[in-house]
Amino acid sequence: MPVDASLVGRVFPPTSPYAVSEERVRDFAVATGSSYDGGAAPATFPIVLAFDAMNAFLEAEQLDLFRIVHGEQKFAYERPVMPGDVLTATLSVASLRQIGGNDIIGTTSEITDADGALVCSTSATLVHRGAPA
Repeated sequence: MPVDASLVGRVFPPTSPYAVSEERVRDFAVATGSSYDGGAAPATFPIVLAFDAMNAFLEAEQLDLFRIVHGEQKFAYERPVMPGDVLTATLSVASLRQIGGNDIIGTTSEITDADGALVCSTSATLVHRGAPA
């Protein structure tokens, strides 16, 4: 069953606050094969929050994660993510189209700090595979 086109423009509730710590950044760096010597988090660190927001979106819309193929991810920064930041992500659906029985969902997530200032925005393309015929 195709995803409902009325999702375009819908904004989902923000994720729970996420406290960025040196330990969390270091663990992320180890898990992704990057290095961390203190200071700003690796450039892809906001995926942690964006993934939480995406999972909440999938759950809210009752879309199965096993049907999702991650097509693309982009990050645009206002400032680096630093240990001590407390961040939330708010996902919105930017676009939706159907191709060959699959839904191509474009999302954006705004990552904001405890003061509500934009730190980073992410955009992702998700392919929601259609059910087998």
